[in-house]
Amino acid sequence: MKNTYNLVSDIYKLVESKDVAEGVDIESCIEQFGENVKDLMRKEFTEVRDDSRKLRMSNIGREERFLWNVYNDVDKGEDLTPNTYVKFLYGHLIEELLLFLTRAAGHQVTDEQKKCEVNGIKGSMDCRIDGVVTDVKSTSTYGFKKFKEGTLAYDDPFGYIGQIKGYAHSEGETKFGWLAMDKQNGHLTYLLYDSEDTQAPVYDLISYDIGERINQIKKMVEQEEPPEVCYETIADGKSGNQKLAIGCSYCSYKKECWPSLRGFAYSAGPRYLTEVFNEPKVPEIEVS
Repeated sequence: MKNTYNLVSDIYKLVESKDVAEGVDIESCIEQFGENVKDLMRKEFTEVRDDSRKLRMSNIGREERFLWNVYNDVDKGEDLTPNTYVKFLYGHLIEELLLFLTRAAGHQVTDEQKKCEVNGIKGSMDCRIDGVVTDVKSTSTYGFKKFKEGTLAYDDPFGYIGQIKGYAHSEGETKFGWLAMDKQNGHLTYLLYDSEDTQAPVYDLISYDIGERINQIKKMVEQEEPPEVCYETIADGKSGNQKLAIGCSYCSYKKECWPSLRGFAYSAGPRYLTEVFNEPKVPEIEVS
């Protein structure tokens, strides 16, 4: 029986053997993949980027300070860079590739981009795979590990759980999952959570009522004063310096929340320090 538990192994068998699952019309899968990619490119290059919604399903899982900043039009200080737009486009293409492989491996894909709404917050779910509400993700090797090991609930700075809980809730479902790909190495995994599974180690972190959270968020963003910062700073090794947590370092509001923030160009990428007791021996970069 085809289900999300054997999805990854079936895709691996497909790409290794090139044997399409019994009953699958591969030409139809190829045509659908091509049409979906064309639609994606039309949307990307012929439509104006304009989403005036400040609260939407794709961001409702984010931390409160971030959402307050979004809702109250706080100056981001930095715009998305061209390479970030390329990265987003690449992610959308990977999503279409994975759904093609899912179909070719004999698994069912339905409800693509179905509109969802919970307490006035709207969004579009990626799809259902074998009946399970599913988000398709392209990730870094670091991010992939959380999906592979099932630890996403312990470290979810981008609010993926709140987002997909909203989709599942609007569908009357308690199970939801992610088909994730390590975009550097091509590894795949499927992570399934069930918010009613009381025996799951992550139960206490994922069993909250998303409708109640949305109502609380809608009230919070109307307050005059912002909530506390999303994450506390962490020690930068043994240097004595303090740096931003991952969830803050990728945030476009980091300068607003940390006015004295300084950035440094390390070989592994920029590092943002909130307290500097020992000056790093690398070039300093502007934090806008």
